[in-house]
Amino acid sequence: MHLGGDATQGCAGQCVNGQSFQKETSMLNIKRRTCAAWAIAAAFTATPLWAQQAIKIGAINPYSGPMALYGNEVTRGYELAVDQINAAGGLLGRKVELVRGDASTPQQGIAMVEQLVSRDKVDMFMGTYLSGISLTASDTALRYNKIYWETNALAQSLVDRGLPNFFRSGPDGGTFAATSVATVRNLVAPAMKKEVKDLKIWLEHEDSIYGTSIAEAQKRQLEALGAKVVGVGAHSARTIDLNDTVLRAKQAAPDILINTGYVPDGNLLLRTARDQGFKPAAMIFVGTGDTAETLQAMGAASLDGILVVGYPRNDITEAYGPGNKAYLAAYRAKYKTDPVAPQGMTAYSGVQMLFEAVRLAGSLDPEKVRAAVTKIDKPENSYASGYGAKFDKNMQNVRAWVTTSQWQNGKVVTVYPSNATLPGVKLSKLARP
Repeated sequence: MHLGGDATQGCAGQCVNGQSFQKETSMLNIKRRTCAAWAIAAAFTATPLWAQQAIKIGAINPYSGPMALYGNEVTRGYELAVDQINAAGGLLGRKVELVRGDASTPQQGIAMVEQLVSRDKVDMFMGTYLSGISLTASDTALRYNKIYWETNALAQSLVDRGLPNFFRSGPDGGTFAATSVATVRNLVAPAMKKEVKDLKIWLEHEDSIYGTSIAEAQKRQLEALGAKVVGVGAHSARTIDLNDTVLRAKQAAPDILINTGYVPDGNLLLRTARDQGFKPAAMIFVGTGDTAETLQAMGAASLDGILVVGYPRNDITEAYGPGNKAYLAAYRAKYKTDPVAPQGMTAYSGVQMLFEAVRLAGSLDPEKVRAAVTKIDKPENSYASGYGAKFDKNMQNVRAWVTTSQWQNGKVVTVYPSNATLPGVKLSKLARP
């Protein structure tokens, strides 16, 4: 090393006294060792500290299997937020590094947390596309006193546990339920020229804690408005046959079908309904149903008019979601394509909140971050997703809301609320051909 050589030679040059050769040699060796050590230390401190001690965050999502497309999409949102903070100098003066943990089942969630702690030495965790995985992974993270920052999973039970290491920056299932009911009241009923109390509604959902908790809230809220819930059906997200489910719903003759699920089972439900000629006056899909995968599976004509209650999309107004166009530009630049699903932007906003909390806490300790989170107070429409940031006693962000979109001529456009809707966009006919 050039620095080390120059420093050692400078020290050696001080050792010419005319003393005995042995004493001179001894002093020279001591000074050489001292100056060499100084040179190594100087070279080490010349390297940025944050490049040496990265903050490692375990990203728990399904990266294989039928949900992999969406687990990867959530993580793309994480990656864009990480790129942004690293470009600004890192977090707490340290580089942030993502470490993926592939989990498609609750059991795999446990195993991935244990593996990332023991093998990869991660400092904290974030996730998750699937609520069941978040439930077990966050509980396992608590055993290691690691933060679990939830950006996307929706089940109400996740926050009801009151885990000291658990935070949810995105909306909960209750928000999706409330927005779906508001969609019935404010969009569907007027379009059908009916009062809510005159509507018959079938609720369908996948049977995990995600779908079940949302359907239960929908039933309570709809019945409180006087609507008649003519049936509630539950199915596995991994099912390969929904014929009986659709037959039961069809026999109930509802005005509206509301389905809460994932992409594979949602697509299967749509195909089965088409094959059986089941065409209620309106269909509302909750959580998913607004992706290119659904368009490819069904075709534009079969989707026209269907409403989707989901995470805010990139066609929201800039006033509603400041920075959403910048997010879209960064996404396209990095991945050379448009977003696969809106979950990524919610994940991106959530990680920004995490970084703000850690910066405010000055620590990765869950207790200190929890104290910092209670001080965060940002109004709605502060992030690209349209979210604000205010966390309740269970560390649920109460300023994260979802939007309603509609399939129109092969495209998905935001139609609710009005301040998220682009000029000229209107609700189109609900009935499908």
